[in-house]
Amino acid sequence: MEDAAMVGLMGRVTGTVGPGLVGEVIVRVRGGAEHFLAYAADGKGRIERGTVVMVVEYLPPRTVYVEAVYDS
Repeated sequence: MEDAAMVGLMGRVTGTVGPGLVGEVIVRVRGGAEHFLAYAADGKGRIERGTVVMVVEYLPPRTVYVEAVYDS
């Protein structure tokens, strides 16, 4: 998948994302839903399970950097 096609997609955290953690998100892509390893885009925030996120950077083949879409 092209890098630009992943950036801006929405997903949901399925494994907590945060410093010292490799999180996981599920993103609807290519007509289905796929899991990606995830890191916080700011490098220091913690994003809990269930949070809606947006992909801000994609590193093929299965890694994304994300940020929360809604403030808590």
